[in-house]
Amino acid sequence: MPRYALQVEYHGAPFAGWQRQADQPSVQGAIEAALAKLEPREHTIAAAGRTDAGVHGLAQVAHCDMEKDWDPFRLSEALNFQLKPDPVAIVKAAKVDDDWHARFSATERRYLFRILMRRAPATHEAGLVWQVKHDLDVTAMQAGADRLLGNHDFTTFRSSICQAASPQKTLDELRVERVETIGGPEIHFHVRARSFLHNQVRSFVGTLERVGAGAWTPDDVTAALEARDRAACGPVCPPQGLYLAGVTYPDAPFT
Repeated sequence: MPRYALQVEYHGAPFAGWQRQADQPSVQGAIEAALAKLEPREHTIAAAGRTDAGVHGLAQVAHCDMEKDWDPFRLSEALNFQLKPDPVAIVKAAKVDDDWHARFSATERRYLFRILMRRAPATHEAGLVWQVKHDLDVTAMQAGADRLLGNHDFTTFRSSICQAASPQKTLDELRVERVETIGGPEIHFHVRARSFLHNQVRSFVGTLERVGAGAWTPDDVTAALEARDRAACGPVCPPQGLYLAGVTYPDAPFT
């Protein structure tokens, strides 16, 4: 059966997350239902990462196995037609080797988190950002973020329901920048690692927001990390500002 890699973009608000669920809408379920309309049978797809409810995808990657030898462009077009009106789009499709796997072949995941700083309610960006009404100190947040780089036991920044075998992970990048937009100033967090723990990025951002607001210091971030205790984490931020922004593979499937 030919295998295809899919680059998937989605708005996470209507979904209970990526993973298929019996009684709630999911991104995986929407794509599998679209595939079943092209080839009537049960389909199971795999993805590079299982995003939570409300989290968005800019460049999620999944793979599917088909019976027909589809032209990749025609497969993406057919899927996009069947996915309407769900806010899910197959941006690219590519034929890959039979042993290629969207999750296990990946060497890096990249996330983006957006905070909008303004008092007026968000309209166009509602559901796409975490809005705070106070200004944040980018320099202080970057200083706190730097304390988290490298290989650590990230128990403090790990959800209590995380199923990862170990809390030990290597964080390659956690860059904080201020971006001026028409809607108001935003803080963007660029996060990069081979893999992540459940709620790790949202735990980072919620903690660093406290540093930017002046309630924590960078030293407090170090103390929280070294505590290896979930209770030492700052507030976990809401999901709507989080985006799976990209996945890296040794041989990029879409080039």
